[in-house]
Amino acid sequence: MTVLNVAMFGSDELAKSIAKATDQRDVHTYVHKEYQDEVAKIISIIRPARYPERLRPLLNAISAGRVGIIEVNSVDATLGEVLVAFASSSINLGLVVINPPNDEWIDEEMVKKMLAQAGLSKWKFIANDGVEIRNALYQLMEEIEQELVDSAASQLVVSIDQYFNVKGIGLVAIGYVQSGTINVHDELHILPAKASGNTKSLQVMDDDVKQAKSGDRVGIAIRGAKDDSLNNGSIIVKPAIDDKKTNTHIPLSVIEHKLSELSIKQSPFQKRTLAEGDVIHISVDLQFTVGRVKSVNNTKVQVEWESPVYIRRDNPASAIIAQLDSKPRIIGSAVITAIN
Repeated sequence: MTVLNVAMFGSDELAKSIAKATDQRDVHTYVHKEYQDEVAKIISIIRPARYPERLRPLLNAISAGRVGIIEVNSVDATLGEVLVAFASSSINLGLVVINPPNDEWIDEEMVKKMLAQAGLSKWKFIANDGVEIRNALYQLMEEIEQELVDSAASQLVVSIDQYFNVKGIGLVAIGYVQSGTINVHDELHILPAKASGNTKSLQVMDDDVKQAKSGDRVGIAIRGAKDDSLNNGSIIVKPAIDDKKTNTHIPLSVIEHKLSELSIKQSPFQKRTLAEGDVIHISVDLQFTVGRVKSVNNTKVQVEWESPVYIRRDNPASAIIAQLDSKPRIIGSAVITAIN
């Protein structure tokens, strides 16, 4: 089974023309499954429902997405912010649907210029047709197939956005496998609680499975972990291995950041410059954490985080930097280095 997660800014109507609605929370999901050569190929659309009022649902959708869809109803500040958000992420491929309200007109050339200015020149324009869009998404899945394979072979990182207790099962964590593969009976390490547990069972698409891999939205029943070991934004990884007998050392798949240096690539639409004392947010792997700027030296910014941020050791996702009182709220992207 291969899953392509699609981060979408657009209407419920457009999403439903492409895939079937499933989960309805701050982030709505829509799923379409086809079989190609007896292998399930799944399109999973992730659409923020409370954006633009709240920024985090959009950034969470982008954190989980591999490609994107933007529906353009008007050329305004919200569209500009959405373009900045996608351009600041690791999402390089996507589709643009021009869909003006009745009797209105949108200058497609202007939208193309905005995409190019934001850094999204590889995105393709497509007609407002659900079947055509779905087929185009399957083509994008083929284009990034090796990327998906490589991600599944990487070290495990699962980003958690829901958790609860189920009678007869125990503690269950719901989230996206951002990289790697998780199996039933795997030993787990939960951050930032630094708690341990064991995979009792797994569910993907409401089916019990023995294994979940990168791209899957997974439910993990965890044996041996306390309720307070999880929160929205928790990260689940495999425990570190330090075996002196065999001289084997495998560190955690993520690096903990309490104090970081950020090399910021500022959005071309953002005119505000960060200064010492500013409060910012970082969005990476469904974490949305606040920090305070300690110092600024050109594009190098030192930030102390209110709670730890966890960055993948291998092939880290692009970190999006935001300032909620700024317009647009997104500053840009950053390469982040931990300061001991």
